[in-house]
Amino acid sequence: MQIGGVQKTSLLDFPDKISAIVFTQGCNFRCGYCHNPELINSKEQVWTLPALFDFLNARKGKLDGVVITGGEPCLQNDLEDVIKEIKALGFLVKLDTNGYFPQKLKKLLPHLDYIAMDIKAPLEKYSKITCVKVDTEKIKESITTIMFSGIDYEFRTTVVKSLLSFEDFSKIGQLIKGAKRYYLQKFIPSKLLDETFMNETTYTNEDFKKIIEILNQYVPNVTLRN
Repeated sequence: MQIGGVQKTSLLDFPDKISAIVFTQGCNFRCGYCHNPELINSKEQVWTLPALFDFLNARKGKLDGVVITGGEPCLQNDLEDVIKEIKALGFLVKLDTNGYFPQKLKKLLPHLDYIAMDIKAPLEKYSKITCVKVDTEKIKESITTIMFSGIDYEFRTTVVKSLLSFEDFSKIGQLIKGAKRYYLQKFIPSKLLDETFMNETTYTNEDFKKIIEILNQYVPNVTLRN
């Protein structure tokens, strides 16, 4: 596994759990507003697997779980084996994914305790926003697989105002209709893959209230994350 970094403690990334975050390198998407651009193209191995497991062994009893994020973790060939080893140490495991690898997800789900999938846009906008050609059938398959997996989960969208309209949120609502929970995340310009996004904004709180009203027609539990 190519590990680009480890955040040793988080109270936010794994619901109701104290966790460590493992950042994997590489992603198949090229979203301009990505806030982990250093993980996209870098080949430098920052942490080795032995170092990760030494750290986790030392944190037994202090951490509840481990979040594996990226980049896109499903690009890692040994992801399933690593998850199994983490579980064998007694930790819960949460996976963050963009949902482009549904067959791999089906193999991973029995070993997961929580999964978060990014919903980038309505299906017809996926290629534009990710800056790559997207087979949206894979996105749909992952959504369905996650919703019927029996694993605790969330869907989430980072909201850039110029990229997503009110109508787009209605389409997203239809795409994930009946989902357990959906989080809207305000876009915050910081370190970005495409620096032109430094001039982008997100919606106002009043606008988000309207967006949530639209989404609540399809998903009862919609929350805005600051």
